[in-house]
Amino acid sequence: MPSQEPEMEIVHLLRAVTVELGLHSARFAQRNGMHPTDVRALIALMDARRAEEEMTAGRLGAALGLNSAGTTALVDRLERAGHVRRVRAEGDRRKVLIEVDERAVELGQAFFGPLIGRVVELVRGYDEREVAAIRGFLGGVREAAAEGE
Repeated sequence: MPSQEPEMEIVHLLRAVTVELGLHSARFAQRNGMHPTDVRALIALMDARRAEEEMTAGRLGAALGLNSAGTTALVDRLERAGHVRRVRAEGDRRKVLIEVDERAVELGQAFFGPLIGRVVELVRGYDEREVAAIRGFLGGVREAAAEGE
């Protein structure tokens, strides 16, 4: 088999990583009686929490590419399962925020924690310049993929 150009080898490796991460996420969803969109919603909510940003149903729906009815059904499902809660914004009681429940965070940590730990250990094996290169590469790939939206 002829060797691939290094650029295409990276493209195929990135595709394989994407597939494996998708399968890992699907296993989490299946084991916890969730739809893959539920997992994506929880990730978006945890990202917003980490960034100290408010998340409304409209913003969550936009992030996931869902219409209003689909977003309502999603939030209702996650709320019934105890993964999220609706709360009134302190500054504007008319605004309803969606917050991830600590039980959902713990559930995710129990499943994804070992994978995250292995990735952290891998990154610790690189020097600052290499980490900057990895960050730049992955950020660029993410931007390129987002342009297709």
